[in-house]
Amino acid sequence: MARLRRIAQTHRLALMKTATYYVMHITVAMAVAYAVTGSWLAALTLSLLEPTVQAVAYFFHERAWARVENRRADASAVGLTPQAACGTSG
Repeated sequence: MARLRRIAQTHRLALMKTATYYVMHITVAMAVAYAVTGSWLAALTLSLLEPTVQAVAYFFHERAWARVENRRADASAVGLTPQAACGTSG
């Protein structure tokens, strides 16, 4: 628990910015969803669902880019061009 407190204190500004961005994102998403559907329940559901799906998609997006970076690093180690390592031309 002390470690979490230390991390929170060290990264306080980033955590505050993340939290306020999250609230802003949910608010905008809810307003747009309400404008489209006319239903507060649908708006709330969509505004909470969309960021969750985005977070999962971002995780897989990062993993895919990490694979690309690893292939490029491996190619550099054996003297291949980065394009050859990734299977692209040009």
